[in-house]
Amino acid sequence: MSNMDRVVTTGLFINGESRPAQGGATYAIHNPARPSELVGHAADATAQDVDDAVRAAHAAFPEWSALSFGERANALRDVAKYLTADEEDVKYRSRLFTREHGKIGRETLLEMSRLGDRFVQVADYGERMAIDEEIAGPPFDTIVIRQPAGVAALIVPWNWPLSILGAKLPQALVTGNTVVMKISEFSALAPALTLHKIAALLPPGVVNVITGDGAKIGDPLTSHPLVRRVNFTGSVRVGRMVMKSAAENITPVTLELGGNDAALVLQDADLNEEVFTRMYWASFASSGQICMAMKRLYVHESRYDEVVDGLTAACERAVIGDGLLPETTMGPVNNARQLKVVTDMIAEARAKGADVRECGQVPDEALYTNGYFQKPTLVFDADPALSIVKNEQFGPALPIMKFRTEGEAIAKANDSDYGLCSSIWTPDADRAMRLARGIEAGYTYLNGHGPMAQDGRGPFGGFKHSGVGRNLGYDGVLAFAEPHSISGPAGFLMGG
Repeated sequence: MSNMDRVVTTGLFINGESRPAQGGATYAIHNPARPSELVGHAADATAQDVDDAVRAAHAAFPEWSALSFGERANALRDVAKYLTADEEDVKYRSRLFTREHGKIGRETLLEMSRLGDRFVQVADYGERMAIDEEIAGPPFDTIVIRQPAGVAALIVPWNWPLSILGAKLPQALVTGNTVVMKISEFSALAPALTLHKIAALLPPGVVNVITGDGAKIGDPLTSHPLVRRVNFTGSVRVGRMVMKSAAENITPVTLELGGNDAALVLQDADLNEEVFTRMYWASFASSGQICMAMKRLYVHESRYDEVVDGLTAACERAVIGDGLLPETTMGPVNNARQLKVVTDMIAEARAKGADVRECGQVPDEALYTNGYFQKPTLVFDADPALSIVKNEQFGPALPIMKFRTEGEAIAKANDSDYGLCSSIWTPDADRAMRLARGIEAGYTYLNGHGPMAQDGRGPFGGFKHSGVGRNLGYDGVLAFAEPHSISGPAGFLMGG
């Protein structure tokens, strides 16, 4: 084993120091491509560790919040430079991330190297935050300022932890909050090392990092009386628990709970090999483990066969294997539990007579059999009662269905408990906007879908069971600030 692939151990980071969990407990993380391969150990935090982290953040809050928006924005810019200053370290953390997570190396390097971009983007909002809103009298002069809430508990999932922390952490910091970050136990090593770098560059206690079993430390964090904001990304099931826990102290929550995103391919859609490749990545990047991935594809009946053929061809080009190999275009599913969710859906579709096609090339059959792999799978003309249509797959499987009219397409897109993202494929901008206004989703992409089609300057979040509140954009920054109205008699604050 090369030094790059050594077994690592990561600790907690509390009050400016890396330290083990209480009692020194750790848990093992294995490579989902080779489940017998140990990648490392992560600290297994206790409720006492959570309390220590929250109290450290609370103690650091007065000094950090007293800085100006501009001073905190400059600190974020310094973080952004520091994250990518050591190219070899970026490569090491990216490779480690692929080994513990499974996604292909190009994706992990992209996620690792672009994290700083979000810090820079949010730093630029500092100037805007510094401008108080003025409402001149009569009858009163009122100035609305934005104040930090206090300690923010930020919880990220395993699928894109660094990108998702980039939608929470800089936003919380620029507004003056201090932070306790909880990383998913399924991909904790490279994210922990990255967060340790960030935390070490800031004053002690401003950023604190905990890892461990969410069932054990989640509630002590989200129900802690000193936590003033909770921002969670994950499943609906856990989101409900977070909301209940935070309600104990009337703590505001932002919840991004995934989606079952519908894509509508209209009769006039421009379709060619490049478009089908985009559709493939929209659905199957990161083995389909993306909240805003295309998960239900509705196609006008006149273009259905064309889409089936084009998307099948794109899926057949997939090379499934170890994400560290340059030829691999799809790695394994991250964990055995999630793999079973996906394979059970596929098995149900087959058992009920659906036309199911598994695609792609498998260079190493033994690796495929032993790892948490699933080929990109298409379910044609899927019955809407199937689980693969009704529920979020969060894996490499996509149902494709027909529609006849625009009204039917919108009704089918909205026939879901979720409402995170959607897409419309048409060259007609007016038609696209008209249909987009009828979709119950927090984000609609036009002629694209997913991360590569998303403008990070816009707010991101969902309708219905997809969550509460928004991340990203200026709205994502405001979510971490309390508006404070200050009024006096007309002319008192703003002159005559």
